[in-house]
Amino acid sequence: MSNRSNCNRTRITEFLLLGFSGSRTLKVLLFFLCIVIYIMSLTVNSMIIGLYLGSRNLRSPMYFFLCHLSVNDIMLSTSVGPNLLSTLLSDGKTMSVSDCVTQYCVSSFFTGNECLLLTVMSYDRFLAICHSLHYVNIMTSRHSHFLVIWSWILVFLSALIVINAISYPGFCGCNTLDYIYCDYAPLLEVSCADKVIVEILKTLVSISLAILPLLFVISSYIRIILAILRISTSTGRQKAFSTCISHLTVVCTYYGILIAKYTVPSKGQSSNVNKMFSFLYTMVTPLLNPIIYSVRNREIQKALGKMIYVMLS
Repeated sequence: MSNRSNCNRTRITEFLLLGFSGSRTLKVLLFFLCIVIYIMSLTVNSMIIGLYLGSRNLRSPMYFFLCHLSVNDIMLSTSVGPNLLSTLLSDGKTMSVSDCVTQYCVSSFFTGNECLLLTVMSYDRFLAICHSLHYVNIMTSRHSHFLVIWSWILVFLSALIVINAISYPGFCGCNTLDYIYCDYAPLLEVSCADKVIVEILKTLVSISLAILPLLFVISSYIRIILAILRISTSTGRQKAFSTCISHLTVVCTYYGILIAKYTVPSKGQSSNVNKMFSFLYTMVTPLLNPIIYSVRNREIQKALGKMIYVMLS
């Protein structure tokens, strides 16, 4: 498929998504890598959800938030994975404008929601360690549901503003998107909208959904670490820190990749690096998150052991 021939249209009715560039052999290898990662991600996240729903020992706010994080990770990888696999097999994929905008809408929604869920989980750990005596009274089941519901609502409304601004005027020019999925940068380049206004809205949304939550997480963990250092016994300090290390690792991994993605240019020689970072946070982190939580969490390991025993008996 010729890229130049797809740039002659003034009004875009469909997009040509190029995906990863490279030889046919490389794309086949990437296809098998992607499908293995995607299947494993669905499996381990579904396991976390099943353990939460099936084990009474995991019915606490921390595991409630972890269950929602697993649901979000499944949806985030699903918003990109199947379409990426199809793109790798066919050396590019033609998508209608509505399909492309829908993919951008869904992927951006679950990307933003991941940031807020991680923020809520840091708030939960902050209360559990810094206000342990009042934790049960503050983090009630009603309060937990309230935090999660408002996270979903806030992300939906924020994402809707940017998506409407970038897609409502339509798209014009070249319909070739040199990217692995329909994302903000390639869509903005071909949008007929006023790019200055869209960039301002995007910046405001990014501040509310990514930067402010990250600052809250950092400040929470500074206070958590100070509280842990005040614990008199080494056993108590180790126990308190072990309840936070998994979440802190997930936060550092997710935000580190996300910051790198928006730091590296999406054009020129850096485009493949940008694509790789996009692949990491949409496909790889949804696989790593439940694994990181499971490796150090004895309650999850016990629940998993019981589930395996029941299945085998």
